[in-house]
Amino acid sequence: MNETALKLLLATPWLLTLCVWDVKHRRLPNVMTLGGAAVCLIAYLGVGGVSLAGRGLLAGFLCALFLFLPFLLKAAGGGDVKMLFACGVLVSMGQVMNFLFFMSIAGFLLSLVMWIAGQVDMSRVKHYARSLFDWRYDRNLGRESLPHRDNERCRVPFGVAIAGGVWATFIWTLAY
Repeated sequence: MNETALKLLLATPWLLTLCVWDVKHRRLPNVMTLGGAAVCLIAYLGVGGVSLAGRGLLAGFLCALFLFLPFLLKAAGGGDVKMLFACGVLVSMGQVMNFLFFMSIAGFLLSLVMWIAGQVDMSRVKHYARSLFDWRYDRNLGRESLPHRDNERCRVPFGVAIAGGVWATFIWTLAY
């Protein structure tokens, strides 16, 4: 069994657990996200030494940077950033760009399906887009009309998209 297939096999229960947890609670616990990163790093240390663990750690930080600005704008949760870090460690440096690409597509499709099904309110997305691109938009007035952050219809369980990106990356790697 090659390395990618082994990673896919071993990571799937962890990713499924994170997906279920995110859908049910809209939260990703640190023990599951950072714990997964720690397990990967320890495994890399055992298999490939400090060099492999360092490449995994660098990949994790690069992936976490992908959601850092949305996190600062309160458009992404800290659990999503930590899960993205852990999954970056898992896929390692060679697949970071593929992973971020597949995760972005999965996130778009997830949001689109949830929006069509009436499960998510896109008013925050519209507010952030107008804040960035429409200089005439009154941000304060727009912010007052937004639903409360704790409203379930405002939050997409992005952990599902992150996991989908991992699976797609590994399947892509196995196929090509």
